[in-house]
Amino acid sequence: MMRRALRNEKIERMTSQMKAAVLHGKEDLRMERVAAPQAAPGELVVQVRAALTCGTDLKVYRRGYHAMMLKPPILFGHELAGVIAEVGAGVTGFREGDRVVALNSAPCDVCFFCRHGQQNLCEDLLFNNGAYAEYIRIPDRIVEKNTLHIPDGVRFEHAALTEPLACVVRGLEECAANPGDTMIVIGAGPIGLMFMHVAELAGVNVIAVVKREDQIAAAKLFGAREVVQVEAVSDIIAATRALTPEGRGADVVVEAVATPVAWEWAVDMVRKGGLVNFFGGPPSGTKVQLDTNRLHYGDITLKASFHHTPATCRTAFDLVTSGRFKCAEYITGRVGLDQVPEVFARMMTRNSRDIKTAVFPDGVPQ
Repeated sequence: MMRRALRNEKIERMTSQMKAAVLHGKEDLRMERVAAPQAAPGELVVQVRAALTCGTDLKVYRRGYHAMMLKPPILFGHELAGVIAEVGAGVTGFREGDRVVALNSAPCDVCFFCRHGQQNLCEDLLFNNGAYAEYIRIPDRIVEKNTLHIPDGVRFEHAALTEPLACVVRGLEECAANPGDTMIVIGAGPIGLMFMHVAELAGVNVIAVVKREDQIAAAKLFGAREVVQVEAVSDIIAATRALTPEGRGADVVVEAVATPVAWEWAVDMVRKGGLVNFFGGPPSGTKVQLDTNRLHYGDITLKASFHHTPATCRTAFDLVTSGRFKCAEYITGRVGLDQVPEVFARMMTRNSRDIKTAVFPDGVPQ
């Protein structure tokens, strides 16, 4: 019965339109009727059951574009899960009615960077957008490399957490933190909280640096043993280092705010021989000033982490589907598709206490 209903939906889509959020430019997001997608050979069409808001999407909304991922006007959103509504010719391993999470990119696996184990830097990294819609087309490369079956019992909105979590998993792997190490995470937005939780699950002792008082409880919920609120102390560097063993600084510091001052704090909070991961991505052209003496004589490692790989996507998916990750606590808002522009306008105020908002094209489940 379900597959017959999906076939009827397919016939309807071939001659119909669907509702979708379209980004037209800076802070210009509109709900529109657009042509419903169809699956070419090797592709899938997925009926979106849940999509999630994301800090990257907010950054794109604020700036009006993303140099690598999209240029307006374009369908918007990239974290999703749903049900396969159409299977293109030649696709094996998937059927109509399957529950899936489709990641937002896939590497080529043939370029220089892919051959050197850096698939996140692929010269032909294929991105896909359009999660805030009733349906989304999944390109053949993503079908082949980065589409995963969702086990029964796992909610769609939880499965959709796979993409951002995969970026954080890769970031943590790049930090090479060991159980018992001390990690400072600067920032308690969605990504900062994910770093806290994944690090805590790995046995790392987490100290959180947060901006607002209302972020303290969230940081503790997701694994921070100690929390320092920026506005509650006179010297944020001294106050944070005082919480590390013998006040020497943290083994690892993760910057998840994307501001120059936070980058500078990170370097001042790490111990000699430690590592700083600049995870937050400031706008192009942003400059920072760092103490070269401290870097050199402190033997400090500076690095950055960008995006994910198929391997970290699967590690993140396992965290979600195993129940180890606090998915339910992470999703703090639930809206219908028509409310997407309103949600992004509200996110711009920075007063929202929501971590992530789940968007349900079929209507918010009761």
